[in-house]
Amino acid sequence: MDTAPAQDPGQLTFRDAADADVPALVTLIESAYRGDSSRAGWTTEADILQGQRTDPDGVRQVLQTSGSRLLVVERDGALIACCQLEHRGDAAYFGMFAVRPGLQGAGLGKVIIAEAERTVRESWGVCEMHMTVISVREELIAWYERRGYRRTGKLSPFPYGDERFGIPQRDDLAFELLVKDLV
Repeated sequence: MDTAPAQDPGQLTFRDAADADVPALVTLIESAYRGDSSRAGWTTEADILQGQRTDPDGVRQVLQTSGSRLLVVERDGALIACCQLEHRGDAAYFGMFAVRPGLQGAGLGKVIIAEAERTVRESWGVCEMHMTVISVREELIAWYERRGYRRTGKLSPFPYGDERFGIPQRDDLAFELLVKDLV
């Protein structure tokens, strides 16, 4: 949630992830979404999903997929955030977005998503950014709406039974497509 006044995010560096980053990226992503550590931030999914959010193979797959990048965000040499960018024709897909829980709510997310949008416009010349968000995550969806994303009402099923994506604690989960025009 972005109710706190934006603070200076400090000097951030953005770079593409490398294989050596995989363990730290898995730790970061897990800490932002699952388990007790995720409760320090506001992006936790701990009440709707248990188990893992990703694993080393899932992160490596993003690194190895053609037209895909995993953007690492560092401050003073420390990994503090990441996001996946994938070229999909006239659009880019934004996913695997994680900010260290203790740093959430201070304006970092706004800076990172703006840099991701700039990057895909300049690198791939795309006119839209797409993402999928679990449809019951109203607070998170509202945050993206304040950044210019719009709900499409297009739902895709949650992969129930595939524990690589977590263990659902509810039976009404689906992914909703959010879209933002970048032109």
